[in-house]
Amino acid sequence: MAAVAQVPPKVFPTDTQIEAQLHDRLAKSVVGKDGFTAKVKAGVVYWDGTTTVAQHKGAATRIAKTAGARRVVNNIVVKKGGAKKQVAAAQKPPAPTATAPPSPAPPAPSRVTVKWRENRP
Repeated sequence: MAAVAQVPPKVFPTDTQIEAQLHDRLAKSVVGKDGFTAKVKAGVVYWDGTTTVAQHKGAATRIAKTAGARRVVNNIVVKKGGAKKQVAAAQKPPAPTATAPPSPAPPAPSRVTVKWRENRP
C-alpha cells in the first residue's frame, strides 16, 4: 500500500500575537505616522483612521495580512486634498542655487532605424 502524506493543519497566530506584530510593523513603517487604530478579533483585523495618502490604506491591509490576519476589514478613510499637495510639491522645480553652475543640457537621443525582414523563420 502506498503511504499517504498528511499535511499538518495550518496554525493561525493568536489575536495578541497579531496585535504585537501590527505594533512592531507600524513602528517601522511610514504608515504608522498616520495614527491608524487596529482591533483584532478572532483573527480579523479591523482598521480605523484617516489619511491623505491613498497608498497608506492599501499598505495597512498588507501589514495586517503579513502579521497573520485571516481577514482584514479596512475602514480607513482617504481624505482628498493631500494628494494634490504632494503632486504640486513634486511638480515644483527646485530652487536654483547660487554656488552651483547650471548643468548642461543632456545630448539629444540618437535615432535608430530597425529594418524588418519579411521572411523571418
